[in-house]
Amino acid sequence: MSSVAVLTQESFNEHRNGLLPEQISSVGSSGNDDDDVLPTYKEAFPPLPEKAATPEGRQELDNAWTKIRPLKSSIITQVFHVPLEERKYKDINQFGEGDQAKICVDIMQKTGAHLELSMAKDQGLSIMVSGKLDAVMKARKEIVSRLQTQASATVAIPKEHHRFVIGKNGEKLQELELKTATKIQIPRPEDPSNHIKISGTKEGLEKAKHEILLISAEQDKRAVERVNIDKVYHPFITGAYNKFVAEMMQETGARINVPPPSVLKTEIVITGEKEQVAQAVAMIKKIYEEKRFDICEPLFLVQKKNATTIAVEVKKSQHKYVIGPRGNTLQEILEKTGVSVEIPPPDSSSETVILRGEPDRLGQALTEYLNLRLLFSQENERTKDMIIEQRFHRAIIGQKGEKIKEVRDKFPEVIINFPDPAQKSDIVQLRGPRTEVEKCSKFMQKMVAEMVENSYSVSVPIFKQFHKNIIGKGGANIKKIREETNTKIDLPAENSNSEMIVITGKKANCEAARNRILAIQKELANITEIEVSIPSKLHNSLIGSKGRFVRSIMEECGGVHIHFPTEGSGIDTVTIRGPVEDVEKAKRQLLSVAEEKQTKSHTAELRAKPEYHKFLIGKGGGNIKKVRDSTGARIIFPTADDKDQELITVVGTEEAVREAQKELETLIKSLDNVVEDGMTVDPKHHRYFVARRGQVLRDIADEYGGVMVSFPRTGSQSDKVTLKGAKDCVEAAKKRMLEIIEDLEAQVTMECVIAQKFHRSIMGPKGLRIQQITREHNVQIKFPEREDVQASTAETTAQENGETNGEVKDAADPATPRKCDVIVLSGRKERCEAAVEALKALVPVTIEVEVPFELHRYIIGQKGSGIRKMMDEYEVNIQVPAPELHSDIIAITGLACHLDRAKEGLLERVKELQAEQEDRALRSFKLTITVDPKYHPKIIGRKGAIITQIRNEHDVNIQFPEKNDENQDQITITGYEQKAIAARNAIQAIVDDLEEMISEDITLDSRVHARIIGARGKGIRKIMDEFKVDLKFPQNGAADPNLVTVMGRPEDVDEAIDHLLNLEEEYLADVVENESKQAYMKPRATASSVSAGEEQRSSSKGFVVREAPWTTSTEKAPDMSSSEDFPSFGASVTPKTSPWGPKRF
Repeated sequence: MSSVAVLTQESFNEHRNGLLPEQISSVGSSGNDDDDVLPTYKEAFPPLPEKAATPEGRQELDNAWTKIRPLKSSIITQVFHVPLEERKYKDINQFGEGDQAKICVDIMQKTGAHLELSMAKDQGLSIMVSGKLDAVMKARKEIVSRLQTQASATVAIPKEHHRFVIGKNGEKLQELELKTATKIQIPRPEDPSNHIKISGTKEGLEKAKHEILLISAEQDKRAVERVNIDKVYHPFITGAYNKFVAEMMQETGARINVPPPSVLKTEIVITGEKEQVAQAVAMIKKIYEEKRFDICEPLFLVQKKNATTIAVEVKKSQHKYVIGPRGNTLQEILEKTGVSVEIPPPDSSSETVILRGEPDRLGQALTEYLNLRLLFSQENERTKDMIIEQRFHRAIIGQKGEKIKEVRDKFPEVIINFPDPAQKSDIVQLRGPRTEVEKCSKFMQKMVAEMVENSYSVSVPIFKQFHKNIIGKGGANIKKIREETNTKIDLPAENSNSEMIVITGKKANCEAARNRILAIQKELANITEIEVSIPSKLHNSLIGSKGRFVRSIMEECGGVHIHFPTEGSGIDTVTIRGPVEDVEKAKRQLLSVAEEKQTKSHTAELRAKPEYHKFLIGKGGGNIKKVRDSTGARIIFPTADDKDQELITVVGTEEAVREAQKELETLIKSLDNVVEDGMTVDPKHHRYFVARRGQVLRDIADEYGGVMVSFPRTGSQSDKVTLKGAKDCVEAAKKRMLEIIEDLEAQVTMECVIAQKFHRSIMGPKGLRIQQITREHNVQIKFPEREDVQASTAETTAQENGETNGEVKDAADPATPRKCDVIVLSGRKERCEAAVEALKALVPVTIEVEVPFELHRYIIGQKGSGIRKMMDEYEVNIQVPAPELHSDIIAITGLACHLDRAKEGLLERVKELQAEQEDRALRSFKLTITVDPKYHPKIIGRKGAIITQIRNEHDVNIQFPEKNDENQDQITITGYEQKAIAARNAIQAIVDDLEEMISEDITLDSRVHARIIGARGKGIRKIMDEFKVDLKFPQNGAADPNLVTVMGRPEDVDEAIDHLLNLEEEYLADVVENESKQAYMKPRATASSVSAGEEQRSSSKGFVVREAPWTTSTEKAPDMSSSEDFPSFGASVTPKTSPWGPKRF
């Protein structure tokens, strides 16, 4: 008996893979008499290979240890040489510079390869390229085309061989170009030329020509044969599922191309070596001769030799079932019976299906398959009409029909018909197998639900003045909101009075977009404004050309507004307005840039009399703006607080300052030429010019370079007025005075009577409205003094009797307006008339709207929010009568142009409220249904899933009885009458199903219960959902642990039981196998078995092998606790010989 070695359980799992299956099976039956079948140690644990010097060199050992593939670097290096005569750039003095160096850098960036250039002794260029293979080949091609001179050549090969040079999708051509570093141009198919043009280096040309001629020579050896065989014989040649044609190709080595049934071609193409093609043609013709038969049109049954045809009339709608999915039915018939079935094309009106084949097989094919398929189709085909709003049809079909194509590809057996758009119909028809139609219907309903969800719309009222802020610069803000919320946002047109912004999309997304837009409005309504002091001489450089520089700062800082003072004002204050964080950011940037500009700008100074300054600046800064635009310099005039009133500062670049200084000096020199001129002014206008201590004359002098204007003394009848100053200034001042006189000549005074109570409304906040009218029409408007209301009332009462303080007076004329109501306008007649119309248009008008009293509180809204919203939206005042008055009249006061919109908005709101009242009444319909309480949990479903679905589907509220209710079987449904009835029917249907259910007990081995239930009940839920049954497994400690209860419809219960029994059989096989494996496993130690540990170890032989090293030596097995046999890391151990062999490190 040979010696044996015992391994423990811990070693068994590690070394088990070393045994052969027959060796594993022998372990369980090992005994003292069977030691000879035990594996040896070397068989179970093959030794590692050792290095050995052999005469032939290193040899590979046939074991698992030598099958490790050596690692190879993915980086390669190649050297290319460009001879001097072929170099494009031959300037030796500029090696490493100029265009050549730029091209190399560009090639490295394009390809990712690394290039190193060196000059050879013969002045040739050596280029070392390193990188991945693909990158190196691309770099080589670039080097040849850009650094080496190009030559060209042509090679002629037969036209039919060109496609083989190109290859599939041009891959072969690209490979050739990379391999030879050339450019290969192949003539187009319509070009009769057979010459291929090659351009590149001489070496590359030769390589490319050689490769192309090789491809052509290879194709010359091949043959192409075209055989015309009637289409009806093609199925017999290809065989079922192309089995015959595949066998022929494998046997002959030729390629056989048979056109598919959908292609109306009879030509079969065979390609390959000449002998192979001839053999394949012979095989095809042999099949054709065997199956060939005469065709006689008037007859339905024709026979020659052993071939027969039978024609069967089948309804056109049933053809798809004869064909089967992807033609599987036809292929199945052909495979099992050898009969070919010919179906007329879809666009044909024929209903004749022809069977071709041997007579004894035709009956079997017709009976066994076609009748079954037709029967199946009749039983399972279904037509379903779906109601889908026509507005969604185009979206479902998609642009160019790509979306409906996806649906049809997903459900190929279902025919989907949309109505003609002109019919205005909502019915979409589905036709096909019952199950497929149902799946397609659910899929399309889901699509429509998503579209309905995405078509939610909400209107947001935003003040008109904030629309531009919501749009943002170049539409940046609105574009960002649209992209981030995935919504469609429409703003009203600029000329529209509407303030509504319409948002369309999913409800949640619309609400998010709405909140963001409202946040922008809220932010704008609470703008933060700060002032920053920056020297005025730097303002021009900070603004930049056409305001570009300051705009860039504003955009970078969240769209803040930066306002610089008027040019020439000398004010240092810059105003920044916007959100707090963005304003602080803009402030920091402005101060930083200003400091930088201040240190680098050039400054020059010149002097001019203070009275010349305004003329130099010009009206509206026109003159100085011309100088600034032409030179780019900024001119700063002194302010009233400056000590030196003659000093003018010019800031900018040195050249700009020099040009601006030159232009200003020219202007100042012209102003120094003083002249005296005169003009005639009617004495009646003198007072206007000299009134208020000559304010008008002072304004003229300030504006026109200090021109001195002298009027004759008061009392004299002279009309001569003298002007003295610079010639240009005198001419400009004279022109201005003539304009004033013309206005005075045409001036009239008009009165506009408007009740005093409206004056405050006409003026507007801080007089803004009246100031606007004054500016627009260039008139003066004077409002009367306010009259005391109480005094006016007392006076009116006294005047009713014609008495005042005991004196009898004439009664006041009611047609005469009161002084406090008269507004006086002065100016040109046409301008005054236009201003009067503008004033009258600002008079508030009141209209009354009848609104049912019961709706007033809804119009007012919570804490007045509703009515405030309407007043803000339409810019009117809405007065609702007090509740105790029970009045239906609501008064709207405001500008005439706003009243119509406000009235329409109020009536629209009334319609909405009335519709809501009617809707509430309809939704309050109630009905009850009596259901046995034992069915309530089933109706509610797991986590309320079933009842929630019913509620959502029918939009109703369903209330189950409370625990303490008397009527425990009453379920209450509230909602629209029709929907409540539909919900009741849905619940009743569930109850009917539950009443039809049965319960059946089966015996399932308890060892497979856990497998059937699955992780976290996943398996059992899948079975219950698939078969629509309930399963109950026994609890721990049950009398019969194998008893399982199945509840559901009789047919469902039977199917579920069959499925469970199949699972039991399958899982039991695994259980038996696992139990047999346990025989080889050492049982886990338990607390009760610790004391008997030695006894267990002695009784378990573990994994047994023969001829182990430790049994052939006097030494014992290795001691795992020994530091010598199992040394620790870093510990020095004295080596010693061992039966385990030399230690390898």
